[in-house]
Amino acid sequence: MSHHRPDTLVDAPLGRESAYPERYDASLLYSIPRAANRAPLGIEEGALPFVGEDEWHAFEVSWLNARGKPVVAVARFRLPADSPSLIESKSWKLYLNGFNQTRFESREAVIESLMTDLSRAADAAVSVELFDVDDEALMPRRLPGECLDGLDIAVTDYTPSAEHLAVGEEIVEETLYSHLLKSNCPVTGQPDWGSVLIRYRGPRIDREGLLRYLIGYRQHQDFHEHCVEHIFVDLMRHCRPERLLVLARYVRRGGLDISPWRGTPGEQPPRPLRLSRQ
Repeated sequence: MSHHRPDTLVDAPLGRESAYPERYDASLLYSIPRAANRAPLGIEEGALPFVGEDEWHAFEVSWLNARGKPVVAVARFRLPADSPSLIESKSWKLYLNGFNQTRFESREAVIESLMTDLSRAADAAVSVELFDVDDEALMPRRLPGECLDGLDIAVTDYTPSAEHLAVGEEIVEETLYSHLLKSNCPVTGQPDWGSVLIRYRGPRIDREGLLRYLIGYRQHQDFHEHCVEHIFVDLMRHCRPERLLVLARYVRRGGLDISPWRGTPGEQPPRPLRLSRQ
């Protein structure tokens, strides 16, 4: 399968051989405007149909203290869904790698640098937390709700099709999830594995159809954030819930994992939450 590099990624490091920096360099961060990928879904900037965040964990964070001794940590970043740009993941990894041989006076100085650089790249305020690697806040947990993966269904369609989505007349409030989410990087074609949670109030969604729909992303090429927005938009249009939360927690790759969520106003994801595959 051939892979067309989107215009917004012409100069990105994704899919290219890259020299790994040994010194801090904020210019390595590569911004990607969200608008181009949202337009096909009918999403207009300034009139987003959702609230949400892209939550990232970085497991390969290290720097030198004032005396040259290495410090290691796990970082959590939260990028608002209404930021004009997202940050390309490989550029983020290269940027973080530049901290490895750079001295900082304090942990606070590291956080300040991260917040300043990432917020500038996203053109919005990005929150930053640093955790010790054995912090209990990082312990894996299970998704709440009912798992769809035991449904015995036949599947023949591996591209997203909202035609699988159907609802009944009964109004319910429930949380459903699946670990069968898979999509592919739009540049490299590498698989992106994940779990997806759907919490809603509204007409009961047919579970077999929902699982077929989610499996339909298996050969779909798009970024994690846009897959979640695609799912959100399709569920809102075809199932018309009163409230909706869509949360995907993707498997770590290159020391980074991403967990985007999108919801109707007032929705918040369950926290703290990190899965065993992350």
